[in-house]
Amino acid sequence: MRILITGSNGLLGQKIVKLCLEKGLDFIATSKGTNRNQDCPAIKYLELDITNPREITSLFENYYPTHVIHTAAITNVDYCEDHSEECFQVNVQATQNLFEASKRFQAHFEFLSTDFVFDGEKGNYEEEDPVNPLSVYAKSKVEGEKLLINDVYTNWSIVRTIIVYGEGNNLSRSNLILWSINALKKGDEIQVVDDQFRAPTWAADLAWACLRIVEKDKKGIFHISGPETYSILEIVFKVADYFNLDKNCIIPIQSNTLNQAAKRPPNTGFNLNKARKELEYNPLTLIESLGFLSK
Repeated sequence: MRILITGSNGLLGQKIVKLCLEKGLDFIATSKGTNRNQDCPAIKYLELDITNPREITSLFENYYPTHVIHTAAITNVDYCEDHSEECFQVNVQATQNLFEASKRFQAHFEFLSTDFVFDGEKGNYEEEDPVNPLSVYAKSKVEGEKLLINDVYTNWSIVRTIIVYGEGNNLSRSNLILWSINALKKGDEIQVVDDQFRAPTWAADLAWACLRIVEKDKKGIFHISGPETYSILEIVFKVADYFNLDKNCIIPIQSNTLNQAAKRPPNTGFNLNKARKELEYNPLTLIESLGFLSK
């Protein structure tokens, strides 16, 4: 097994690298730009522009991966809304570049997707539920999924997830949990929506599931998230309670007051029965995971 990881500078990518090192798995970590993860050995890292088919072909010809875990994407939902062409170039066209190379080399292709492919009217979504994206970002992920679903090549998997959190090295973006901890520790007043419901996902659990799928050569769509669905406000309240931070700094608001560029699904959350049965996936609760943070 030789695993190609894209987006290895991101939070999930770093956790997958960590697991590969612990398990002694052969891998090559790639991101655009230099290696920002000091825990990833330099010999295991390669700069890669996934929008450049020639770079991808060269990498495949030199490395011959048996499995690809494609985590790289533009995930800033509002940025995508205002930069749709760039969003589709990275989230769709680059995915096609990697998928085509994977087909030529008979590699398993795993694509990271999102709960935002759903409109949020139902909640507790199963893998077979129909998608209905509300934003440019969500549409780009649906298009990425369709590349796999509609192809005759079946050696692929799709991993949908929700609000990934945890700590990493030199991350370019924060996440809901770290943002709320840092703001509340400083005594900053923060506005938090009370009408969006999500199942926050511990990054290490997601990384475990991503590797489990390729190790078991599982195919198809998998919903991987935390086991509990809360409002965003409830999540931040629980974080504040756990770390004994001042909840008076948390101001509940409704989504429509934010004037965000992209529309969000109100209520997602996943049914994890398939992941529990086929992968033996047993994610930590939010409270269980908070004990592993260094904050």
